[in-house]
Amino acid sequence: MAVKYGIIEAEKKPRPKNTTLEEAMKAYIKERDGFISPSTIAGYEKFKRNTFQSMMKKNIFTVTDDQWQAAIKAERKLGRSPKYIKNAWMFAAAAIEKAGAKRPKVTLYAPENNERAYLTHEEIDKFVKSIHGQSVEIPALLCLSSLRRSEMLALEWKNVDLKNQVLYVKGATVRGVDGLVTKPQNKSKKSRRAVPIIPPLLEAMEKEEGREGTVVKVKADFVLKYVKRACKEAGITVVDLHGLRHSFASLAYHLGIPEMIAAEIGGWDDLSTMHNIYTHIAQSDIAKRSQDFRDYFSKDDLQNGNENDNEK
Repeated sequence: MAVKYGIIEAEKKPRPKNTTLEEAMKAYIKERDGFISPSTIAGYEKFKRNTFQSMMKKNIFTVTDDQWQAAIKAERKLGRSPKYIKNAWMFAAAAIEKAGAKRPKVTLYAPENNERAYLTHEEIDKFVKSIHGQSVEIPALLCLSSLRRSEMLALEWKNVDLKNQVLYVKGATVRGVDGLVTKPQNKSKKSRRAVPIIPPLLEAMEKEEGREGTVVKVKADFVLKYVKRACKEAGITVVDLHGLRHSFASLAYHLGIPEMIAAEIGGWDDLSTMHNIYTHIAQSDIAKRSQDFRDYFSKDDLQNGNENDNEK
C-alpha cells in the first residue's frame, strides 16, 4: 500500500548483466592491442577462433562451473594438449574477470612431461655436415648457436661482427594477426646478448654477398622442413628449430661450460630449462660410463687380460 500510494519507492531489482564470452574476449584483446607483443595478440585471436566454441554465445554472468568443466573436457576430446587447454583457459578466465564476472572454478588436466628433442654432441657434427653449403645453413646454425626462431629472423647484418667473430642479438620477428612483425624488444632483458660465431657459421657468413638488411632471407617454415629432412637423412634425432637451440645446451655441457655461463650466452632468464638438459645428459653419461664399467669385466676382456699376462 505504501508503494502504491507513493509513500515509499519500490526496491528496484538490478537487471542481470548479459555479456557473452566472445564479447568479453574481444574487449580484452582490444584493450591490450598495441601495448603487448603482436604474437601474444595473435595467440589470443587464435584461441578465440579455435577453442571453447560452444561457450562463445553464452552469458559469462550466468554460465555455470559445470558447463565450463564440460567445455574443457570437450577440448581434450578434440586432441588438445593439457598445456594448450591451460593457455586457452587462462586467456578466457582473464577476459571473464576483466568483464566483471566471477572466475569459474574448474579443474585442468595435469601437464604432460614431453621433453623437446635435441641433438647430442655426436649428432651435432653429423647435422652440421648435412646442411653444409645449403640455403638453410646460416639460419640453422644461428639456431644451433642458441638463437630463438624470432631472434634468428630479426638478426641484421649490422649486428654481425665477422672480424671479432661475434653477433649481437637484438629484437625479434614474431607472427602477428596480419603476418610477421619485427619488434625492437626481445623476449626478456637477458635475450639481448652477444653470441660467439662458431666456425662453420663464420665460414658460411663470409661467403654471403650483399650483407645488408636481415641475415636470413628464407622463411622459417622452409628452414624447419629442411632441418627435419636433413636430420632424417643423416640418421640422427629429428629436431625442430627450438630443438636446435636446446642442442646448444647439449654442446655446452659436452664442452664443460658451466650452466650459468651457458644460460648467459643462450639468453635464458630461467635456468630450469638449461638445468633440465644438463641433468638429462649427465644421467645419459652416467648410464654410458656404467655400461663401460660392466663391459670391462666381460668374459672376453678378462680372458684377453689373462692372455696378455701370460705372454708377459
